[in-house]
Amino acid sequence: MQSRVTTPRTLLAARRQAFGPGVAEPPPPILRSWERCAALGLDFGQRPRVEPLGAAEMRAAFDRSEALRQSCRPEIEALHAEARATGSLVILTDADGLILDTLGSDSFAGRAAQVALRPGVPWNESLTGTNAIGTALVERRPVEVRGPEHYFEPHRILSCAAMPILGPDGTVLGVLDLTGPAAIHQGHALGLVGLAVAAIEHRLLDAVPPGCEVLRLHRDAALLGTPREGVLVLEGRRLVGANRHGLALLGLSWGDLGAEHAAGHGGGLAPNLLSLRDAGGAPLYGRLQGTPSPVRRRLPADRPPEAPNPDAPILDPATEKLLARAVRLIDAGIPVVVEGETGTGKEVFARAAHAACARAHKPFVAVNCAALPETLIEAELFGYEPGAFTGAARHGAKGLLRQAEGGLLFLDEIGDMPLSLQSRLLRALQEREVLPVGGTRPVPVDFALICATHRDLSRMVEDGAFRADLFYRIAPYRVRLPALRERPDRLALVRGLWARSDGPARRVTLSPACEAALAEAAWPGNLRQLAACLKALAALAEAGEVLGPEDLPEGIAARPAPAPRPAPAACRLETIAHEAMRAALAAHGGNVSRAARSLGISRSTLYRRCLAEA
Repeated sequence: MQSRVTTPRTLLAARRQAFGPGVAEPPPPILRSWERCAALGLDFGQRPRVEPLGAAEMRAAFDRSEALRQSCRPEIEALHAEARATGSLVILTDADGLILDTLGSDSFAGRAAQVALRPGVPWNESLTGTNAIGTALVERRPVEVRGPEHYFEPHRILSCAAMPILGPDGTVLGVLDLTGPAAIHQGHALGLVGLAVAAIEHRLLDAVPPGCEVLRLHRDAALLGTPREGVLVLEGRRLVGANRHGLALLGLSWGDLGAEHAAGHGGGLAPNLLSLRDAGGAPLYGRLQGTPSPVRRRLPADRPPEAPNPDAPILDPATEKLLARAVRLIDAGIPVVVEGETGTGKEVFARAAHAACARAHKPFVAVNCAALPETLIEAELFGYEPGAFTGAARHGAKGLLRQAEGGLLFLDEIGDMPLSLQSRLLRALQEREVLPVGGTRPVPVDFALICATHRDLSRMVEDGAFRADLFYRIAPYRVRLPALRERPDRLALVRGLWARSDGPARRVTLSPACEAALAEAAWPGNLRQLAACLKALAALAEAGEVLGPEDLPEGIAARPAPAPRPAPAACRLETIAHEAMRAALAAHGGNVSRAARSLGISRSTLYRRCLAEA
């Protein structure tokens, strides 16, 4: 019967007959995938036959993918909180769909493992049918597969969103995926994965290859240097590398890599480079880096000499002073703890301190202590020797502390570090050396340290949840970042963050009333929530639109009205005296003479102050 199911339409009819009328018409990528799976002879009513790799094969696969795993670490850690909050998993695979890492909800991880969604199992389309990971690899594009859109019946419990990670030459390096239970619709999952992949691919183009120039482009100068910029790598007249944004800006494709683009030819890359205009003729801003080549192009004279750093924090004067103090302490080798509510910009503050300190030319290594798997946190921080444990890379690993050598180590959510590991961290800080897992010889380390937390570490020390000796070691100086509701510059902050969104580039404007509403709104998620809201407004608005308060999303409530000012002391005393007189009259049955004598005042005074007003 399966061999007769040869087209997407007949396959859809068969699935509806098997699973009921709830199977909706899927989008074209899903239909194409079903057709491929049917052509392979896969029976959607059966359980897919997949087996995890053996220990030796798994070690080899992890060894081959170590660079990819390290490149993706910041984004996986950032998605970890979202995955835990929505009962989902963040999944990283290699270019063949082999699952390398899963991180997120422990309860959902158990359910996912029942359908073989775990490290060491291949999830390419030819083995596991239609699924976001395997189908994204075939389609080379972002893919979302929900519940019954999966080819195999057991996978209907999943809702997945995945996107391939492409190298500078267009090669598929792996896939990033966010998977959760099918019963919970996560409409934002594919958007989150897309932002994370853009950041990963942008980081892969940070370094300028020898003998090449890197041109960074965007329609908005303020977005140069961000993952939203277009990046082109040029070797003489040859385009040898790019990211998706760069190709899209100039109307090119991955097939244009390797070809020469000489000036003077119609179309192609060079005319756009000379005039710095996108494929539609709109002007672009650009910044050129790397070794000059014989065909180096001049940028427009009216371009700003250097675009503002889009990652620089927007600080009020008080926080600017705190940043300056933090930099002086870092340069003196003194650790700093940054405290603040979730979303107040603790990591942004730490990055700004790194950029301004004497170690700016060395690495900035950020570690989310709450996101590291507890079973591997020691190996991730301190590194490990070859063969230290099952699945260890063949050559071992340096560990995050050693990766920060000469630079700055940022330990985010330090309050969530297990007590068992706090003693090892304390020893590393005191001795300035680490002992890798499975090693016998300590390795010296040199890094500056900034820790961050939304918890009250002092209270945790009192409760025995945080080691007192580690607290005194890392917190000789503490910086508290104000919540958004406490900042006096909220209107300027709204305008500054809006300037960094896509709104100005698309000529979308916030009306004064909209700006005021945003500035006065209650933002429990602080800067992170405000920035996300502005990005959403920019994405949803039409070009040239002026946004008003009515365009703001639901749930953005105005900040509570300030409590009424206490009355002046004279008014409060007058009220107290008036109430005392009325009480005395009531106690004496309305007899003015007796009430006046009990209060020690004259009858005329009582009459004038109380009875006359009545």
